[in-house]
Formats: sequence, C-alpha cells, structure tokens
Amino acid sequence: MANEKKLKKSPIDRRTLLQGGLAAAFAGPAGALGAQAFSPRAILPGIDFSQFPLCRTASDAPALTGAPRKLKLSWNAGAVCLAAIPAGLDHGFFQKQNLDIELDNFAGSTDQLLEAIATGKTEAGLGMALRWLKPLEQGFDVKIAAGLHGGCMRVLSRVGSGVDKLADLKGKAVAVGDLGGPDKNFFSIQLSKLGVDPTSEVDWRVYPGNVVNVAADKGEVQAFLASDPLADLWLKDGQYKEAASNLDGEYRDKTCCILGLRGSLVRNDPQVARALTQAILDSAMFVSQNPELAAKSFQPYAPKAATLADLERMVRYHTHHHHPVGDVLKRELKGYADDLKTVSVFKSSTDTTKFAERICVDLFAV
Repeated sequence: MANEKKLKKSPIDRRTLLQGGLAAAFAGPAGALGAQAFSPRAILPGIDFSQFPLCRTASDAPALTGAPRKLKLSWNAGAVCLAAIPAGLDHGFFQKQNLDIELDNFAGSTDQLLEAIATGKTEAGLGMALRWLKPLEQGFDVKIAAGLHGGCMRVLSRVGSGVDKLADLKGKAVAVGDLGGPDKNFFSIQLSKLGVDPTSEVDWRVYPGNVVNVAADKGEVQAFLASDPLADLWLKDGQYKEAASNLDGEYRDKTCCILGLRGSLVRNDPQVARALTQAILDSAMFVSQNPELAAKSFQPYAPKAATLADLERMVRYHTHHHHPVGDVLKRELKGYADDLKTVSVFKSSTDTTKFAERICVDLFAV
C-alpha cells in the first residue's frame, strides 16, 4: 500500500546542518576517503562532525529548480533501520532538494521490487545488499547509488541454550524466516569462514519471521535469526541474548542496506537522481547525530509495544554514520559478492569487480 506524507518545514535546514565537512575530512582516516558525500556548512550545535570522514563537497550543488519533482520511493515501513526516510520527511531534507516524495510501503518480493524500479512504477527503493545482489545478476535496469548503514541482522538465543557465539551454531537447529534471506546468507558466510559448513553442520528451519523466538521457547531450535525492531524488543526480555550480528569484526564498518535507483532516471535526469540520493544521505547523517528525533519520526511505523526509548536504542545500534558511495561502495559490494561465492550463491566464475562496476553509479564523481 502507499503511504503519502507531506514534507514538513523545519528550522533545521541543510545549509546549517552540514557545515564543517571539510574539517572532518582532514580529521578522518585516509582509508575512509571517498566514503561520504557531504559538504562544508555551518555547524549545528550538538552535532559532532568529527566522526564523518569526508573527501568531497558534493552537497554544494544547488537544489533543483522549478516545481518540486514528484518521486515515489519504495521502502519497508516496518524496518526501523530505515528511520532516515521519515526523518528526512519530518526535517525537510527532501524538501530542501526540491523533491516531493511519496512513500510506497512495498510488500512484494525483491524481484518484484527491482522490476518495479526498473520499469518506472517507482523511482527508487531501499533494501538489503545480500537480498539484492543475486537478483541484480539478472540484469535489472537498477543502479545502486549509496549504502545507508550497517547493523540489520542478529543471531539470538535463549539464555542457557549453549549458543553464546556464532561458532556455537555448529550442530544446532536455527530458526529463520526465509532460507534465501540475507541474514541466513550472511551468517552462513561467516560460519564458512569459521570452518563450519553451513549446509551440513547447521539445521536451518523455516518459521514465520515474527515467531522465530517461539521455536526457541519450545526447544525446537537453539537459536534464531532476527532484525529490529523485533530483535531488540525480544532482547528486552532477559530470556534472550545476542550471539552474533553483522556488526561483528570487519563488518562493523560495512553497509548492509542500499539505495537503488531506476536506471533511466540516472541516465536521463542525473541531477534528480543525485538530489534524491543526497537528501537520503543527509538525513542518515542527521539520524546518526539525533537518534531521539529519528525515533520520534519513526514511531508512527513502529510496533505499539516499542517505546520511544526502545526506538532510540535501536537507532543508536545501527551505524547510520556509515553510508558509502563511489569506489568505497563498489568495494563493499564486491566484497559481498565474493562472500556469496563461498556459499555457492554466486558462481565461482563471476567477475565480481565487473559486477560491482556494472550495478553501481557514482552520482558525486567530480
């Protein structure tokens, strides 16, 4: 179904919000250069920009002129990790780019979403890299413009289950919502790196995603895969604990959710594509520094059981400060494609460098 929301004016504008970017650029580590696309602007009190390594001043491009451009953006309205979208609406980041955004709460499959973007039923969509990469091999006319954050996937277990870390899944039964899901793929990859065969040494069992914890309660499985907001709300119960997440190890600084744009929009209206991408990245930066405001923006979409404090905790857990573009994004997606080879999702013959080059677009290239 479609959820439409009018863009609201905010006293916090983009020019005020984003100053100070160059100072952060020189403060950041050299290896992070190219990771972000923000510009120098007047520093807003209470926002520390030192955690944002920058190398470009991409935001200095003027906003689109003329009547606001109407665009449809597809998202999963139940995913608190996408809090940057309602926050962007509430705090004027889309409006500042002269965009009139209609939100589409897309409930179909990934293939259906990519087809909807490619054929112009929606101009852009948000999803998980490990869900999108394999379908993108099919040649959908969709370009990945940016990563949004990390921290969407968790392994939970009951206290006393014997599952305290990922390696403990060896020989165990694990509840999943989808055998082809990004979380199952991700943790299968990590198990393989630990020397555990995720196919023969883990018993993956499918349950409806909103009741995977019940399978653990009944003793049918020893662990289950989940994402926020449900994962966080379950963790409030002292019966459960987090055994692993995609913020462990090298993945702490990698994106898991991505922004995809219609290929023809990128080719024919690159300034519009750039404006949309910039608005979302600016909003993600805002969310990282203002989790309490982001929680309020997301609250209308959250489960009734989730308090503002719960939502703020979830927003703080996700890495909204990490939203790569350009070469950094390509490297991260190539890395995921290489990982997917280890669990036979991608063919061993796939040239992952060429694949990442084909599916990505750098809208901020100088």
